[in-house]
Amino acid sequence: MFVTRHSNVVDLVLREKLWNLYRRAYRETAESTVTHEMLEQVEFNEQITRDSNRVWVVWSDSQPVAMTLVSTDVRATRWLSEVYFEKHFPDRFGAGQVHYIVWVVVDAGADAHGANSLLARQALTVEAKDGALLVFDVPDLHQPHATGGAAELLLRMAKTVGEVELVPISTQRYFALDFAPKNSRNTDNRVVQTANGQDSKRVVLR
Repeated sequence: MFVTRHSNVVDLVLREKLWNLYRRAYRETAESTVTHEMLEQVEFNEQITRDSNRVWVVWSDSQPVAMTLVSTDVRATRWLSEVYFEKHFPDRFGAGQVHYIVWVVVDAGADAHGANSLLARQALTVEAKDGALLVFDVPDLHQPHATGGAAELLLRMAKTVGEVELVPISTQRYFALDFAPKNSRNTDNRVVQTANGQDSKRVVLR
């Protein structure tokens, strides 16, 4: 396996290969997560053609098997609030050091450990050299608790390329008001309100 770095991906063949990898690899997350985690193809193409985004791809022969995209301009993303970082991390925001991991995907048939290690070695080394405040969010599927999980794994990988600390930022919960609760669907007068929630934990490496 080997790694390539891209930005402003306009080659149609490469774009289609990367899209197919993304679609296959993200399917499980899309089915298990309440948020709109999986981008539509037009959104995906928009991200990989931006000059401010870094696309890292792990290849096995001529096929991409893993990929990550890092945005170096949070003002150009729809996922982060630039005014939040301007207020809470003014120096880092002003220096253009607030970066965001938009996605990390690994093909189900690939060597996940090897592919992730290659991505980390390449992408995180550049982020460390930039002195980035590298923001990422993790759905409950991969981060069921405040500690451990994907965040801890990424921290361990980051420590191989430089001095770093993990900074928790925010937790977002999703609920629903069910006006047709299961327990009341076959009764005349009784109504039981329920709410379903899911956490999305956002953290940074700095």
